[in-house]
Amino acid sequence: MNLRDLLYSARRHNASDIHIMAGFPPMFRVDGDIVPAKGDALTPEWIEDSLFAALTADQKARLERDWQLCISLVQPGVGRARLTVYRRNGRWEISIRMSELVVRAREQLGLPAIIEDLARKPHGLVILTGPTGVGKTTTLHFMLDLINAERSAKIITIEDPIEYVHPFKKSIIVQQEVLVDVHDFGNALRHVLRQDPDVIAVGEMRDAETIYTALTAAETGHLVIATLHTPGAPDVVQRLVSAFPEGRQNEIRFMLAATLQGVIAQQLLPKPTGGRIICCEILTGTGAVRHQIRENAVHQLYTEMQSGRKYGMITVDQALLDLYNAGEISYDTAITHARHPEQIRKRAVRETV
Repeated sequence: MNLRDLLYSARRHNASDIHIMAGFPPMFRVDGDIVPAKGDALTPEWIEDSLFAALTADQKARLERDWQLCISLVQPGVGRARLTVYRRNGRWEISIRMSELVVRAREQLGLPAIIEDLARKPHGLVILTGPTGVGKTTTLHFMLDLINAERSAKIITIEDPIEYVHPFKKSIIVQQEVLVDVHDFGNALRHVLRQDPDVIAVGEMRDAETIYTALTAAETGHLVIATLHTPGAPDVVQRLVSAFPEGRQNEIRFMLAATLQGVIAQQLLPKPTGGRIICCEILTGTGAVRHQIRENAVHQLYTEMQSGRKYGMITVDQALLDLYNAGEISYDTAITHARHPEQIRKRAVRETV
């Protein structure tokens, strides 16, 4: 068995991730659960030999220098995967995320129709947020594929690493990978603005420099789609603003109010029948939302979302309730993930079991 065999096995079993640790058999994540593979426990020697056999000389040098690495790995017959290497107790361990082989249709992904509307915006900022492993990258590539199919535009992505390679359709797509094509998100994003882009995708807004450049790009007529890590849609505003010192926060609020087109906060929830389903909380850039952002009334955004369904908005509690009433998730799942569980208890129309 080698690393390639594990990738083949992950594809066969529909695993989203592989975890490789000494003293344990390979662990697959299937439908959100960690499942051990059949077979013997892996040794530190097997992990190191398999890992270094898969790396280039430059990647080996980076790993030995930094003790951590995140790269794209492409295997014939398997496709692309994101390989993350780290150390524990002086030993190498590996986490592998299996990339999508194709861009699936919106209905297959379970995404709301507003996603397509946001992808068709000519300019502004769209943010995909949520914890790791909930499908933000999949949603990002769905939006890029839609733009690619419908617009004659130039799309530039900055990714760490590249997880899906887009063919040219109606658009030109330039995909750049951090530490392969560019040094970091901030410098790359500044340089992208000189490359005549129409659409810019930023794999993650990690620091104030990247956030400010993304806002500037959105302000100057580009559509910017970026990912972030926050628990919910309203939290995005505070997360972006708080990345800056107090003296600059008002400027950032005004830039965000002027450019925000929408925020999609994602979760993946277990279905009673097996598998997982996406749950989306959505905030759209209405006049009222922009006003609340400018006035630093972030605490009122949730109220705007509660009454904003006609504008495509939905709170996490409303989304959970819809999924529960449709039989897609259990009552316990709805209650566990709710922002205000009492609202689920009051409004659930199916019998709780």
